Amino acid sequence: MPAAYEQYLVPVVFQPFAEDLAARAAALRPRRILELAAGTGVLTSCLLGALPSAEVTATDLNEAMVAFGSTRAPGAVWRQADAERLPFPDDSFDLVVCQFGVMFFPDRVAAFTEVGRVLAAGGRFLFNTWGPLEAHGFEVALQAGLERAFPVDPPEFFRRIPHGYADPAVVGANLTAAGFDVEDEQELTLPGRAASTADLATGYLSGTPVRAAVETHPDAPAVRATVIDEMTARLGAGPVTASMTAYVFRATAAPADPSAMRVDT
Repeated sequence: MPAAYEQYLVPVVFQPFAEDLAARAAALRPRRILELAAGTGVLTSCLLGALPSAEVTATDLNEAMVAFGSTRAPGAVWRQADAERLPFPDDSFDLVVCQFGVMFFPDRVAAFTEVGRVLAAGGRFLFNTWGPLEAHGFEVALQAGLERAFPVDPPEFFRRIPHGYADPAVVGANLTAAGFDVEDEQELTLPGRAASTADLATGYLSGTPVRAAVETHPDAPAVRATVIDEMTARLGAGPVTASMTAYVFRATAAPADPSAMRVDT
C-alpha cells in the first residue's frame, strides 16, 4: 500500500500541500521539528529542503510507512509512535507539524494535549485538514465511482475519515480544550494534476484503506473498471486537474495561569 500511495497519490494530492506547509514552517525558523503521521515522507522531504539546519524527527503509527519513509527522507530521524502517547520528553521540540493526519487520531484532544506537552515554551503546532468531500474534485469523482461499484453499502472511508474533520469550529474547539490558542486559520485551495484518471484511481484503490473492500469483492476487476469509468466520465481520461480544499491551522500553547506562577524573591 505505501508504494501505490507514494507513486500515484503523493505527487498529485499531497505534494502541493506539503510544499505550502513546509514554507509556513520555515517562516517560523524552528530548530527542532516533530512530524506526526508522516506517512511516506512527502512533508518530511519538504521540511528537510526548506529547513536544512533543523533537526527533523518524523513519526507514524504504521511501521510500514516508517520503513518506507525512512528510505525516502533519510535526513530525518524516523520513529514509530502513537500521537496520543508520544515517546519524547517534555519541551523537546520548537515545532510540531502534521499533514492530513489529525483526522485519523481516535482522541484528538488527547493527541493535541500530547503535542502541547512535547512543545517547548513558545513552540507552535502547525497542521492541515481536508475540507468537505465536495470541495475535493478528485475524491468526489472517486466516491461516485465507489457508490456505483458498490450499490449496497459502499465504502464511506473518504467521507467519514479524511473529510470527517472538516469543520474549523470543531478543530478550534479541540485545540482550545487541549490548552492551545489558535493563532491562524486559513482555507486553502490548490490544484492537483494527474497524468491520467486511471493512474489516480489505481492510487486510491490500491494505496488507501478502500483497498481491502476492493480486494475482498467477488469481482475486484469489475469494481476497478467501474470506478475508473465513473471517474473518467466526470474528470476526463487525462491529463486531469481538479481543485482540492484544506484548512491550515497554527496554534501555540496557551500561557500558564499567572495566579499559578510562583515568583521567588
